[in-house]
Amino acid sequence: MLAFSRLWIWRYIRDKLPWYYEVAINRKPAKYLIATRIPVNEKITELGEGELWREFERALKDFLELWHRVRNNEVDIRNMPKASPSLLDLVTEITRRMIRHCEFCEWHCRVDRMGNKRLGVCMLDSTSRVSTYFHHLGEELPLRGVMGSGTIFFTSCNFRCAFCQNADISRDRFNGVVMNPRQIASAAVILRLEGVHNINWVGGEPTPHLHNIVEAIRLIARDGIKVLDELSDEEYNAVLSVKADFIPYNFSRDWAFYGNELNVPMLWNSNFYMTVDVMKLLRVIVDIHIPDFKFYSDKCAFRISRVPRYFEIVSRNHKLVYDWGEDMIIRHLVMPGHVEDDSKPLLKWIADNMPGVLVNIMDQYRPENETDPNSPRFNPEFRELARRPSREELMEVYRYARDLGLNFELISFEKKIDIRYLGDEDSLIERINDT
Repeated sequence: MLAFSRLWIWRYIRDKLPWYYEVAINRKPAKYLIATRIPVNEKITELGEGELWREFERALKDFLELWHRVRNNEVDIRNMPKASPSLLDLVTEITRRMIRHCEFCEWHCRVDRMGNKRLGVCMLDSTSRVSTYFHHLGEELPLRGVMGSGTIFFTSCNFRCAFCQNADISRDRFNGVVMNPRQIASAAVILRLEGVHNINWVGGEPTPHLHNIVEAIRLIARDGIKVLDELSDEEYNAVLSVKADFIPYNFSRDWAFYGNELNVPMLWNSNFYMTVDVMKLLRVIVDIHIPDFKFYSDKCAFRISRVPRYFEIVSRNHKLVYDWGEDMIIRHLVMPGHVEDDSKPLLKWIADNMPGVLVNIMDQYRPENETDPNSPRFNPEFRELARRPSREELMEVYRYARDLGLNFELISFEKKIDIRYLGDEDSLIERINDT
């Protein structure tokens, strides 16, 4: 973890991601470990769902107070006993109830995903499939660090983005391998012991898998590395079958523990179309949010990604995380032909409502799926998206973001930055403009 803590970028953005940084280097406990110290009603399995939520609201206050004290070095949870049941158990129980009338996202399908009689927009029953997991070395520098971001890709999605680069995962709910919560937890434990700096819950979209992810986190909190011991040979082989690293990594406890407890920073990599209830649950277990912010125009969002009320919902969730003082990096993908309708007004909203937040203005768009003229799935309706954004479009967005005072240069251009220019803003921007 020493090499991670010495990355040049922390000199400039550590104050923007203070909690995540401390958890990643095991100087602070991940939120889920704090949640295990918050006692709740002993009869949570007997309470009605409304009663569970009232208990959650009460316990959340205790959690936030303890989290505040941990951040300020006023208390060390290593000296506190775990509660039984705990707030983490309560969150798990709530998600188990919600899956019976699923409202994890703002589609509010209300289908019983345990009953398997009808599917919602995400096309999933209660099981989760993992397409792959690995050390992701392509994420932003604070996430990938030196050992990678421990990315776990789930199948299916509640969006239908015409340009989706992971359409094989998001559109095919049978892609990947079925994994129960213990197998999911085992994948996360393996990655953390191999030195990843976080567990990156992604897809597709992770939100429909919330119940199994929460249960996996609960198992990590309860059993630590022992989760691996409880797997059958068949379950263990299934876990290994979708590990996609090309090189073997060594295990080390030095990378993974806070005291005698497995410490895993949790990263939520999402389209941010969750309900407010789910946002509240995530507040207890997520150490850093990496939300997408694609559209400002609801018309564009519905036509291209088939989602209604996009800006209302996604902007609300971004603002919640910001107002709560959580760590986050917003991702905005510049799309060809959408600078005026989406990129500019969206970035203006961020500047007005979330000053100082880290933003990655991404230039990685490429025509895929329905926007690829060479694909049998190509849909002429999306002809304006059948190209990469031009240099002129990208530079127009960058200049506009800089004029707004957005905090985007270091995150967006870290792979192109010559560290000799750090500290000299004019030379840095000139250097970026020349790339």
